[in-house]
Parts: sequence; structure tokens; C-alpha cells
Amino acid sequence: MMETLNTDELCFPHLLNASCRKPPQRPAENVFIFMVLCLLSVLTVTLNLLVIISVSHYRQLHTPTNLLLLSLAVSDFLVGFFVMPIRILLTEGCWVLGTFMCGLFNFASFILTSVSVGHMVLISADRYVAICDPLRYPTKVTLRRVQVCVCLCWAASAFYNGVILQVALTDPDNNNHCLGECVLLVDYLTGAFDVVITFFGPIIVIVVLYMSVFVVAVSHARAMRSHIISLQSSAHLSVKKSELKAAAALGVVVFMFLVCFCPYFLPSVTGQDLDSSHFSSIFGIWLFYANSCLNPVIYAFFYPWFRKSLKSIVTLQILHPNSCDVLLL
Repeated sequence: MMETLNTDELCFPHLLNASCRKPPQRPAENVFIFMVLCLLSVLTVTLNLLVIISVSHYRQLHTPTNLLLLSLAVSDFLVGFFVMPIRILLTEGCWVLGTFMCGLFNFASFILTSVSVGHMVLISADRYVAICDPLRYPTKVTLRRVQVCVCLCWAASAFYNGVILQVALTDPDNNNHCLGECVLLVDYLTGAFDVVITFFGPIIVIVVLYMSVFVVAVSHARAMRSHIISLQSSAHLSVKKSELKAAAALGVVVFMFLVCFCPYFLPSVTGQDLDSSHFSSIFGIWLFYANSCLNPVIYAFFYPWFRKSLKSIVTLQILHPNSCDVLLL
């Protein structure tokens, strides 16, 4: 009887000496957490898919800024479609997808994290040029250049994480003590290097760029209130008013990203090894994943074009001939 009980507590009952033990089961708590995480995954996939369809379908939305939002939405969509469901399986305590999927999952998670960071830097740079150098913005920030930057962001992320996760990729079971685990352990030195490249460095760049945008925005607001600007300057500032609104919206996106992002790197900042099985790491990871669901909500709140395109998609007007030429701005 005791042998049967112990066998039932194993992830792989037929492998008595190699299998991990299942975590203590709390049915009510587990079901609630499972439902919440599944809802988060479905919302993330659905909302980001709406952004992808909107920006891809409507020609008027084919702008450099929206191309960055499109690529970010693709990253967030992959988080909801691929990473979140597999991470939900890990909440049950037993990894049943095998060694290869364990390495691929960790690699994909790190890539999407780095891609999100890179896009936040690109978005900040885009708003900086749009606000601080508006006359040369159309020539400096073109669709071709943004496409190149987006491709470089994805490629650099894959290469960088392939280097720092070389051991985890070549031997995914290196940190697993038994069958049924998928644990990623990043040592302190690697974590310290990673936190500088993908945390402190990008945050400094983002803060500096948005502080510059803020200073310019304040100076323009003061100029408009003082009524000492010429007619030409007034027309110039009215054009930039829409840019300031876009900067405000993307500023909220960046701010929420930093709020959700900081706990993810907290272990590395405090000098601890990054253990993906530790509670603080799990909380930081899921808070970061939640940011992928927040971005489309922010777009819906700030961008009238997203609300219009959402209505068009829901009412199936997007299926009408020449619907891609509809004016949303």
C-alpha cells in the first residue's frame, strides 16, 4: 500500500529511481491559478492578433512607428501562444515535453524577452526623433530603415541568447535533478553580464530619450501658452501635437514595461543566481508575461485608429472589398 502511494506521487511512476516527485496538490487553488493563467494566455493571443491584423491590413497604418508596434505585437503574440501555455504546464510541477522542448522553451523565452527590450529602445528612439527633430523625421526614420532595425533586433536577440544559454541548449538536463523537471539556472557572472546588457543599458537609454522628449514637450507647451509664436511656428506646433499624443501613449507602454520588467531581473540585480523554479522568479516571469497582454489594452485606450479597426474586425467589415484603403486616422 505504501509503495503504491509513493508511486502515485511520482511524475513518472514507472521510473522509480529517476522520476521527480509531484508537488503537494491543492485542488481548489490549482484550478483557480490554472483558469487565471489560461485566461491571460487567451487574452494575450487575441488582443495582439487584433493589433497584427489591424496594422497589416490597413494601408494607412503602414508607418514606421506602427511597424515597431506590429513587431512588438508579434513578440507578445508568441508569448501568449507558445510560452504561456508551456509555462502553465510547469505550474503543475511535472515537465512532460522532453529534453529538447525544455531547451527550446528556455531559449524562446529569453529571445522574446530580449526582443521586447530591444523594441522598447527602438520605440523610444522613434519618438525622440519625431519630437526633437520633426523636420528631418521623414528622411531619418523610413519604413526601410525600421524594417532593417526590427530584423537586426530579432537576429541579435537570437545570437546573444544563444551565446549566454549555450550550456542550457547543448545539455538542457544539466540543471535538472530528476525526470519531470525543466529548470534553468543562470550563474551569477552570466546573470550580471545579462542584467547590464538587457536591463541597465536599455533602461538608461530609454530614460534619457524620454526625458529629452519631455523637455521639448514642456518647452512647446510654454511657447503655445505665451502666444509669442509666429503663424509658421503655430502651424509647426499643431503638427507636433499629434506626435506628442503618440509619445504619451508609447510613454505609458514603456513605463508599464519597466514596471513589469524590473521584478524579472530582481534576482540578478541582488546578486542571486537565476533559478527558474524559485517562487520570486516565477512571479517575476509571469508579471513580465502579463505585460504582453497590457500593450494592446493601452493601444485601445490611447489610439482611436485601433478602436476603429477593432470595430471593423468584429463587425466583419474588414472582409469587404477595398477595406484596406479605409481611412482610420
